[in-house]
Order: sequence, then structure tokens, then C-alpha cells
Amino acid sequence: MTADFGAELEGQVAIVTGASSGIGAATAEALASRGADVVLAARRVDELEAVEARIEETDGDALVVPTDITEDDDIDNLVETTLGEYDRIDVLVNNAGIMPLAHVAELDRETIETTVDVNLTGLIKLTNAVAPTMMEQESGHIVNLSSVVGRFLQPNSTHYNAAKAGVKMFGDSLRLDLAEAGVHVATIEPGAVDTELLDHIPDEEVRESVEEHVGSMDALAPEDIARTIAFVVTQPPRVDINEVLIRPLDQVQP
Repeated sequence: MTADFGAELEGQVAIVTGASSGIGAATAEALASRGADVVLAARRVDELEAVEARIEETDGDALVVPTDITEDDDIDNLVETTLGEYDRIDVLVNNAGIMPLAHVAELDRETIETTVDVNLTGLIKLTNAVAPTMMEQESGHIVNLSSVVGRFLQPNSTHYNAAKAGVKMFGDSLRLDLAEAGVHVATIEPGAVDTELLDHIPDEEVRESVEEHVGSMDALAPEDIARTIAFVVTQPPRVDINEVLIRPLDQVQP
């Protein structure tokens, strides 16, 4: 028996991190449109509430849980609040990320630490907190957002390349631990996407170079990645889409 199109996630609960804007917001709305109850996690409460309002305007269900993915207490509160409200977790979209690109010689240690904490360490910690629930349910989808630069290198990105490559390796390893429990794991590797990530680049020269590169092509929209994630988590239980590399048609370099 299959679910009706547009209601494939009816009765399921999804946590989306970085849900205040960009790919996270678009993904939350896409999952809600397919019937999921969506937990919106990010630091910016006003933006989360705006996403919540858009979901509820279309008769969806959303719950705002302010979360800093680098704080252990926030991670625990996110999971506990979700289980307290819905008593299950079916989808985890690890989307929270920052991209403060700079030459390795120009980096300060705080930027290095924050880049790894947000893009990789927080992702691992939240997954660690959610995995027991999915294993007990014997079902679930964990979707990790890596990047094309986790596979293909670009300059001024040593710390970011390393963090995103770590996400890819973590996802591959995670599947070995969770497949027998019926939990699906996917890594999404977007190329150039038109989001506010570019605003995170502190070095003006580097930022202008990246903006020129992205502006030279018909960049992906956040909704393109959201549709991809929705496709991944609405497959039959026997299907496990492990990895999706998605780039603009005219992006021929990382």
C-alpha cells in the first residue's frame, strides 16, 4: 500500500536544522507539504516563526525550537522537546551550516573552530542524540548536507572543505551502524546555491570572487535542494539513496 502523492509523510515527524532561511526553510516547507509535522531548529527565532507561519497557512504543522547546534544543552532540548510533543522522530535533516571562507594563513582559530563545530561536530552530536529513537522505531531517515567542496576542492576553503568532507565520511560510516535497524542515511552535496551562505565570508576579496563565480551561472535555488531531500525521504523502505551530488547545469568547476 502506498501513500497518496502529497501525503507521503503523513503522521511522520521531521527535525530540520538551519530552518530559518535558505535550504533549511525550503526543506521544512517541502516536508510539511507532504504531510510531516516539522520541528524548526535554528538560532534566529523571528525567522523561524515566519517559516512556521507559512507552513501553518497551508494547513501544515510546525514547532519552533530555538537551537544553537554548537550547544549540547540546545541539542538535548531539541530532541526532548520533539519527543515530548510528538513521541517520535522520523526524519532528521542536518542542514545547519556556515561558510566563512578565507586563506589558511588568514584564518583565526575561532573561525576554524566554529566552522567545524557548526558544519560537522554539531551534526554528529545531534545525530547521536536522535539515533536511539530511530533504532527503537526501526525506521527513519537521516539526511546530512555536505557540499560539492567536500568532494572537489576549491581555494580559500581548507577548513570548510575538511568539515564538509567529514560530513560525507560520517554519513557513509553512519549507514554501516544503522542500516540493520531500518534507518536510512543520505548525504546531499549541493553545488552553487543562491543562499545567504555567501554573506558568511569575512574576506571581501574572497567573497567577491565567490559571488562572481556563483553569478556566472544559473545557480540552484533552495527549493531545488528541498525537492531533492523530499524525494530521498519518500522512497519505499527498501530504497536507500546514499548520496546525491546536485549542481547547476552550467557549473563545470566546484
